Amino acid sequence: MSRGTRASAVVLSAVVAFGACGGAEQGADVAGLTAYLGARILTGDGTAPIENGVLLVRDGRITAVGSESSVEIPRGAASVDLAGKTVMPAIVNAHVHLSPLREERIGQLEHMAYYGAGAVVSLGQDTGAVALAMRSEDLTGLPRTASAGRGITSPEPGRTTAPYWVTTPDEARAAIGELAAARVDIVKIWVDDRNGEFVKLPPEVYRAVIDEAHRHGLRVTAHIYALEDAKALLRAGIDAFAHGIRDRDIDDELVALWRERPDVVLVPNLPDPGVAQDYAWLAGTVPEDELKRLQEASMDRPAVQEAFGIQARNLARLAREGIRVAFGTDGSVAWAPHLEMEDMVRAGMSPADVIVAATGTSAELMRMSDVGTLAVGKSADFVVLDANPLEDIRNSRRVASVYLRGVEIDRAAIGARLTGATAP
Repeated sequence: MSRGTRASAVVLSAVVAFGACGGAEQGADVAGLTAYLGARILTGDGTAPIENGVLLVRDGRITAVGSESSVEIPRGAASVDLAGKTVMPAIVNAHVHLSPLREERIGQLEHMAYYGAGAVVSLGQDTGAVALAMRSEDLTGLPRTASAGRGITSPEPGRTTAPYWVTTPDEARAAIGELAAARVDIVKIWVDDRNGEFVKLPPEVYRAVIDEAHRHGLRVTAHIYALEDAKALLRAGIDAFAHGIRDRDIDDELVALWRERPDVVLVPNLPDPGVAQDYAWLAGTVPEDELKRLQEASMDRPAVQEAFGIQARNLARLAREGIRVAFGTDGSVAWAPHLEMEDMVRAGMSPADVIVAATGTSAELMRMSDVGTLAVGKSADFVVLDANPLEDIRNSRRVASVYLRGVEIDRAAIGARLTGATAP
């Protein structure tokens, strides 16, 4: 089905879904119904943008999405004029690391929401019960969360002890048993010798992890570095990669192996590109002195650019080959998604494809059926932008407002808390 045909199908299905209840709502109860009017709508599924669009939201859920000419707006519905704006789904970040402490974790999520995150996946360093319990809590104004609980790696003395340190297949299977009992959303493994400092998780152990996880209905994502490890993990049945290949340019064998496993998802998690950047757009949440230090440290670094180039070329080739690309930033920097999106375009992906990776595909990877795209029946989690990111991906950072579950978050109050200013 062509992009245009799919776009028409989306609009038609939205109108039909709305039409089933539209007549009953004319002049009737429109409590909780809001029409967002006039924006360009990017639905997050790869279909063409909807120009002069309408997004109807009731009680936190989308009831219609389409062009103004195709969606009937019930009389008496509240309306928000978004003429000249662009609306996209809230970002789904499939690789972050959040604090295991509740209040600190809430603060991190609030900061991420400010920059447009609607869902985040804490990947492999969640100790204790807080992270897993918070997944099911109704935390108004905060992104949804998923968690891998504790990841699995070989012993790494001197590094974090949050992951399970395993050395045998039996230990690996026991760790999976505990993760399955905790009902984690995905399993994270590290297959990396950290520049020769540690013994890498061996194949017989990660094969046991993957086999046991699959037996429990869990999928496995891998932190990797080397091309040959990526090939071996594809042969072992891995489900996703939490990083791109970093040691060298990929080859035809890797592409062929991946094509045999078309459901395997790449979360590229690109490194620092090593180029000077303007960070003035962070003034909303970064105190002035910190922002000044950040700006002064930003400069061109040729050696860093070379390292970025390897991963950029690998991402560009895999994207051209049709490999499914999702989105993640690692760490806990709230504004990192906007840098990552810029870097993915710098690597060679189109802005349209990057937006899909950061929304719809990441939601699919994490089986978050309620978010990631703007479609009838889904949660109204969306970002309103002052400019079009399809023209310049850096426009993703020109955030006018963020809605989670149909409620606009108070960005002014979040910014005031983070900068020490007084909220307007």
